Amino acid sequence: MHTIQKIFTAVKDFLGTSLYDSASVHINLGTLLLILTAIIVVSFLLKLVRRIVNSKLPEEDKNKFNSIFGFLKYLFYILAIVTVLHTSGIDLTVFLTASAALFVGLGFALQYLFQDIISGILIILDQSLHVGDIIEVDDKVGKVLEIRLRTTRAITRDDKVVVIPNHIFLTNSIFNYTQNHKTTREKVSVGVSYNSDILLVTQILETVADQQKGVLKNPKPFVLFDNFGDSSLDFSLHFSINDSFTDPKLKSEIRYKIAAAFKENEISIPFPQRDVHLYKHD
Repeated sequence: MHTIQKIFTAVKDFLGTSLYDSASVHINLGTLLLILTAIIVVSFLLKLVRRIVNSKLPEEDKNKFNSIFGFLKYLFYILAIVTVLHTSGIDLTVFLTASAALFVGLGFALQYLFQDIISGILIILDQSLHVGDIIEVDDKVGKVLEIRLRTTRAITRDDKVVVIPNHIFLTNSIFNYTQNHKTTREKVSVGVSYNSDILLVTQILETVADQQKGVLKNPKPFVLFDNFGDSSLDFSLHFSINDSFTDPKLKSEIRYKIAAAFKENEISIPFPQRDVHLYKHD
């Protein structure tokens, strides 16, 4: 019994070895070991939770949630260290007061970083954006390549990669062409001269759409007589496609065919005209 008490006393004295000692802060070896133990326990619990969550997720979502756990890991580490220091009787207000100026500077520097990270977590959790979605940001259309914790990468129609901070998706209005489904409705507008046969124009436009590769048969393409313009009768051909990312090329092909069909049927596309009246004053 006496031997056990001596061992206990020796261990207690060893753990009480001072590592840092000041008027208000006392850190000993026991506190350091407790911090290391807390980090190991937190790391084990996070790995366990991540394994359980990943087992219930589709394969394409696993990398997204791994990014979230990577962020939460450091957050829980900080909370564990603060908790250990507080329970060890260390007055944390000393550190907070001494670091107030530093925290203010870091706050300004990191506010967008944390805003992007929180936005990334929300995007991943509410599934508002997926890899492969066609989006429009600042008048640029792109296909989402990768959703990271802080940024989202998309490739534009001219094969350039744009890196978008995630907070943009929460603070700005973003067009997602494929949020509901991959099918989108597009249109090509054209004006014809006032002496044109409007029924023939409608028939030509419908025929071009029916014969165009990439245009869906269902829903069926249709033509609208939009307006009596200043110099032309304005029509629009509406159709649905499955790949809105490449729709400029498809629209270009449709315009080529419309121009050829109009020329063949002697339907002219007018240019703006103005009547100029000259008055002679004596």
